[in-house]
Amino acid sequence: MLFYFAFANSAQAYTSQEVKAPAEEKDDHWMQGLHETVSDSVYQSAQWFDSFFIANDSEQQSPQTTAKISFAWLPKSRDWSEIKPRFRVRVKLPHFQDRVSLVLSDETDDELNNLPLESANTKSNNEEEKFSLALNYTQEKRDDRLMNYRLGFSGGDIFARAKHKRRFNISAKQGFLFEPSLYYYLDDGLGAKLLLEYDYQLSKKSQFRINYSIRGSAAFSGIRWKHGFYKLNQINETTASVLSLQAEGERNGARGFVVDKYTLGYRYRFNALRDWLFFEIEPFLEFPEQENYSTTPGIVLRVEGFFHKG
Repeated sequence: MLFYFAFANSAQAYTSQEVKAPAEEKDDHWMQGLHETVSDSVYQSAQWFDSFFIANDSEQQSPQTTAKISFAWLPKSRDWSEIKPRFRVRVKLPHFQDRVSLVLSDETDDELNNLPLESANTKSNNEEEKFSLALNYTQEKRDDRLMNYRLGFSGGDIFARAKHKRRFNISAKQGFLFEPSLYYYLDDGLGAKLLLEYDYQLSKKSQFRINYSIRGSAAFSGIRWKHGFYKLNQINETTASVLSLQAEGERNGARGFVVDKYTLGYRYRFNALRDWLFFEIEPFLEFPEQENYSTTPGIVLRVEGFFHKG
């Protein structure tokens, strides 16, 4: 499905051979210098870490590093001050046959709270931001399935997680994703999440998608749920958009069934200036329960850079 690349978390996302500069051309612009400095810094740290697993008579191999750094400003009618810097670094360790990677992030562990295409998550500033460092082991990885395990700490709490992902092709235009995961936090206890996804290919460059997730944990009562309805569109080689409607809430809790919030948004993403640099503009309307479902307009302005080496 052609437009998956538009929102992929990789250094090659959202680029094509037509927009990449030829390898023989030297780019002396300060932006390219910044890109090389960050990429080299992450790579050297990965080499240093991987060297701990080398036997005395073994040769140093080259790790693969991928980093994503983004800055977002999320002004909305009741709060104009929220700025969200984000980073995520993944290092593949060659001395484990690339089955093991180190993941460093300031996001909550592997998007437990979010749907895959969720972007304008405007949680309040008083909620704790979590720093996560984990070892990720991939037991099985194919085009239609994935099985991996993760061990690390997030927000000062040690955790372990197992996740299975399976994709089914119903027909040439329809696909289904089944993704259960089980996790355990030392402080919060046992939890589980189930993500379901249905894709329908409307055209060569357009797709309709439905996401549904439920999550339970010993740390809270009831079951948290989220629905997402999306219309994805690849506009051209460097531009894509997503029209989204999301609803989230809780059931079987102290208050029974409740909808916490509705969110309607339009996300416009484009690649400009450099093949590793991306920009997003996302106006949205929130209808939160705490404001009696009154309309809260806002916008997300985001710049995102991908850094890859190895």
